[in-house]
Amino acid sequence: MINTKKHIEKLDDITLRASSNPSSTIIVSDASIMNHIAILISHIHSLNKPVVKTIHRAINIITTEAKLFTIQYGINQVVASSNVNQIVVFTDSLHAARRIFDSSVHPYQIYSAAISQKLREFFSKDTHNYIKFWDCPSKQKWPLHYSVDKDTKISVSTPSFLCKSFWDFCRKTECNSILSQWRVLFQAADSKGRNFLDLLDNDLNHIELSSIKGSP
Repeated sequence: MINTKKHIEKLDDITLRASSNPSSTIIVSDASIMNHIAILISHIHSLNKPVVKTIHRAINIITTEAKLFTIQYGINQVVASSNVNQIVVFTDSLHAARRIFDSSVHPYQIYSAAISQKLREFFSKDTHNYIKFWDCPSKQKWPLHYSVDKDTKISVSTPSFLCKSFWDFCRKTECNSILSQWRVLFQAADSKGRNFLDLLDNDLNHIELSSIKGSP
C-alpha cells in the first residue's frame, strides 16, 4: 500500500528538481470517458515557460487506449523540441505506460509502436537523453495531476449522433458493409461453383453471419 504523504513528498521533490533544470520537461497526463467520448489532456511544464495544455477527443476507445493516447500526444509535443534531454511523465495509469515497453503481443501495440518510434528519435539525439514515468493516483489529488484530472471531467462533449459512438454500433455497421461487399463480389465471380448447402437454424431460417456478442 502506498504511503500517500511520502508519495506526494516524493512527487514534489521530483517536480522541484525537474523544474529547475532547463533541459527537463514534465508531462502530466490524464484521460476520462464521458458520454462515450474520451477526453485526453496533457499539461507540459518547462522552466520559465508557460504551461502548454493539449486536449484531444476520441470515440470508441477504452480507458487504457485513452491513457496511452494522452501519453503519446504529450511525448510527441516534447520530442519536437530540440533542447529537451530529460522527460518526466506523471500518470495515474502506470500499467498502461508499461505497455509502451511490452514487446509481447497485446491489443495496444499500435499505440506502443507510435510512442516507441518517437522515443527512438528522442534517444538518438543524445545518448544521455532519458524518460521516467511516475505513478500518480487521482485519489491523492496531487496539485499538478489534480488540475489535469479536473479538466478532463469538466470538458464535457456530447456526440451529434449518440448511437454512432457505441462500439457495438460501429462493429455492426462494419460487419454489414463487409458482408454486402462479399455478396456482390461472390455473385460476380466466375469461379464460385454450384450446389451450395444452405445452413438452417432450429426455426429453419437461413443462418447469417453476425457481429453480435462475439459471433464470428
